[in-house]
Amino acid sequence: MQHCLPFSHEIERRVPFYDLDPLQIVWHGNYFNYFEDARQALLAQLGCDLTGYLTGNRYSFPIAKTETKHLHPLRYADAFICKATLVEARTRLVMDFEIRLKESGKRCAIGRTEQVAIKLPEMEILIFLPEEIRQALNCE
Repeated sequence: MQHCLPFSHEIERRVPFYDLDPLQIVWHGNYFNYFEDARQALLAQLGCDLTGYLTGNRYSFPIAKTETKHLHPLRYADAFICKATLVEARTRLVMDFEIRLKESGKRCAIGRTEQVAIKLPEMEILIFLPEEIRQALNCE
């Protein structure tokens, strides 16, 4: 199975009322929720369960860095697509994100997250992702 790198996956969502701020646009912090939904869907499609590594192998994968650029606001009931693209999976998991309106394709936000591997309970940051993660993602 050759699916690495880059590998992308898209999800479709509609903006719920509770994601809005007082200006009636999506509050900036909620974009990370959309990124997370797309990241989880991408990893599931690749057969990689990071939560399982916490319970089975005592690894955690916290977000170490985030970056977001807001280009056009999302509003209540907007249908949008969030695309997650895995761009690195050797020393850390790096994913790029794009949110665009479903109907017009207009880009609303772009972003990037970086996750590192931590061995528990030592809280030791690993220099490389665990071999089993790289194998699961075919990134050897």
